[in-house]
Amino acid sequence: MIWREKRNLLIILGILLLGNVMFFFTYRVQYQSRLDDLDARLAAAEKSFDDARTARLTAERKLQGYRKVETDVATVYDQHWSTQSKRFTALIAEVKRLALASSLNPLAYSFDKEEVKGTQQLGRGEDIGATEVGMGFTVQGSYQQARRLINLLELSRQFVIIDKIALSSAADQKLTLTLHIKTLFRDETPRRGTTTNRL
Repeated sequence: MIWREKRNLLIILGILLLGNVMFFFTYRVQYQSRLDDLDARLAAAEKSFDDARTARLTAERKLQGYRKVETDVATVYDQHWSTQSKRFTALIAEVKRLALASSLNPLAYSFDKEEVKGTQQLGRGEDIGATEVGMGFTVQGSYQQARRLINLLELSRQFVIIDKIALSSAADQKLTLTLHIKTLFRDETPRRGTTTNRL
């Protein structure tokens, strides 16, 4: 028979086939484990990338929020709580404009000024680098006009606080309204011991 004649060749071929089969399965198992390992590493890298991207977006949002707060603080510091020389004329013009919008005409204005003291835990006042300026005036008109003026002062974009209101009526149903408003001005030069940091 042929297989007896070619027995040595067939044995060699069988050994080679068996070796190839064993090598194939061994290599496939090792290759599959390496593929699984690479897939796991890829998934971990993708998760790490997503986490980093999320952290970057969160940090960018926080930075944008911080910049907006910084801009708002600068606006308050430079405009609404500015120095007396920068804002006092605008304050008087605003009060006159609001009085005219209410169809009222103050004949005279009075002013007062004092330094603002901060309260400490021990009860001692410490200078905080601000000056409080008060402005008083008297107008005569109807109840609706007085109410409108008070409302406009409360809605004003100027930093105005209505401090005192006195109201009296006359025989001809006109009201006499005496108002005292106040505002804060930042000092021109910071005093020793006060901070100039805005945040």
